[in-house]
Amino acid sequence: MQPDERGHFGPYGGRFVPEALVAALDELDAHYRKAMADPEFTGEFDRMLREYAGTPSLLFDATRLSKQAGARILLKREDLNHTGAHKVRNVLGQALLTKRMGKPRVIAETGAGQHGVASATAAAYLDLECVVYMGEVDTERQALNVARMKMLGATVIPVTHGSRTLKDAINEALRDWVTNVDSTHYLLGTAAGPHPFPAMVRDFVSGIGVEAREQCLALTGALPDAVAACIGGGSNAIGAFHAFIPDESVRLYGFEAGGDGFETGRHAASITAGETGVLHGARTYLLQDEDGQTIESHSISAGLDYPAVGPEHAWLNDTGRAIYEPVTDAEAMDAFALLCRTEGIIPAIESAHALAGALRIAPTLSAELGRPATIVVNLSGRGDKDMHTAGAYFGLFTGETV
Repeated sequence: MQPDERGHFGPYGGRFVPEALVAALDELDAHYRKAMADPEFTGEFDRMLREYAGTPSLLFDATRLSKQAGARILLKREDLNHTGAHKVRNVLGQALLTKRMGKPRVIAETGAGQHGVASATAAAYLDLECVVYMGEVDTERQALNVARMKMLGATVIPVTHGSRTLKDAINEALRDWVTNVDSTHYLLGTAAGPHPFPAMVRDFVSGIGVEAREQCLALTGALPDAVAACIGGGSNAIGAFHAFIPDESVRLYGFEAGGDGFETGRHAASITAGETGVLHGARTYLLQDEDGQTIESHSISAGLDYPAVGPEHAWLNDTGRAIYEPVTDAEAMDAFALLCRTEGIIPAIESAHALAGALRIAPTLSAELGRPATIVVNLSGRGDKDMHTAGAYFGLFTGETV
């Protein structure tokens, strides 16, 4: 699916920004379109992905997990990429584009820290100054990643107002961009924001699905029955989904952060519980009150703790091409522990939401098909960054055991 010339996916997307950013977005759109049509740019991007990021990532047949799931679970191991997440695909593309535009500085926002680490890594690799905005709450949840960003030469600025999470970090990054737009590219971390970011980020991470599609065909001789991914802003999910959208037999599932439970109101399920509105430069689904004010989101996962979603996901939801369901913190952490014990893989808590969702749909899907279903789960990141949160959740720091 491609947006129209003004960046609309159906009624979603577009560009709702201060006048000062219009010229910068037009410049970015023009450079991006030319770059993607330039074999020299795409060849260098492919080389960096292959030789620096370590792609294609593996498609792992999780046999022990599959026995418990009642379906064949294939894990797309984006956690094995350099920096430990799918994020490296997007940042290498945008950082290379920044060099092409002749700008010396990038800014980024981050929640779980994975995008911040990836941005700092790409900036160091391509000799760019890097500033990362991060909510103060998230700097405490992700202290290890803050240290990694600083080791890589980035300046990390904690955001101390609002909910002090990802939404507020994005607000601060946008303010910086307005002030320094002539020298700075905003290296946006997800497939959201104003046009052309949603389609551009989607294109840079779309290799996830392209690789998974080819690998599944080679491994099983057929396409998967379903593809599952976690969804906050939605970059890993749209990267996993995009190559499969024309394959109508493949069901696409996005699992949102259900937090403490849908009924409590403490969640980040922006598609399931949101309404149409504008946030961070795009029309999409977002959590808002009766007066149209954005509601603070909640998730045990810093990377999913965001009250909106990328506009292409909103359109996929409305058209019925993808199905979106909330997964609670408890469900995600149960899946987190199960993957650790069955396959020896510690996933990011974000990815554990996708696992929990896959485990939920597996019995029904297999029963409907009359055979074990094959489900590709995008393991979008590794869990070492989340060990403080997981250790506290499971009581590991008090001598208790799971």
